[in-house]
Amino acid sequence: MPTSDPSDRPSHLNQRSRTLVLGGARSGKSAFAEELTQTLAGSGSVRYVATSHGDTGDQDWQQRIAEHRDRRPDTWATVETAHNLDLVEQLSSPTDAVATLVEDLGTWLTVELDGAAAWDLPRGTITPRADALVSSVRHYRGILVLVSPEVGLGVIPETSSGRLFRDEIGALNARLAQVCDRVVLVVAGMTMTLKDAPAQGRETEVSTRMRGQA
Repeated sequence: MPTSDPSDRPSHLNQRSRTLVLGGARSGKSAFAEELTQTLAGSGSVRYVATSHGDTGDQDWQQRIAEHRDRRPDTWATVETAHNLDLVEQLSSPTDAVATLVEDLGTWLTVELDGAAAWDLPRGTITPRADALVSSVRHYRGILVLVSPEVGLGVIPETSSGRLFRDEIGALNARLAQVCDRVVLVVAGMTMTLKDAPAQGRETEVSTRMRGQA
């Protein structure tokens, strides 16, 4: 499982920092993000923002949700946004939590596409929602860790809905990478820091240093 050693976390703890963690399925991105969030929060409180909703008819999905829930510390406060709670509103509102972890933006995008009935509509239909999310991340004042799937490295999806999701999440990830202070890619349990810029600026600075770890 990836671990957040000093080379893979911001150098200034308990200050403003926005980290985007990217990775494929079962890459270890969630475990890495959870450990990183706990490290950044220190002894402070953590808010876990879950963007997916359960599906009682899908046992595999229910098992995945249970695995994430069981792995989280009992002291973390969980907020579920899929049921009438807005992620942008959560990120824009004051919180007592020292650090916030959002898991993940792929399920957030799915919920947004479902809500707008946009699966068969032209690309860009939910751009206003993406604009609002990017803005909320840009102006976030505390410690924020975002988890998002990297799905553009494999084969071209066979279905139009699959291609739509791939394109929309790819565009969203690129926009968020510009406003986040750090971007970390997790592949096969190894981490690579793609960007490491101070929170005060230099949002386009990109680091090509590779920091692999088990």
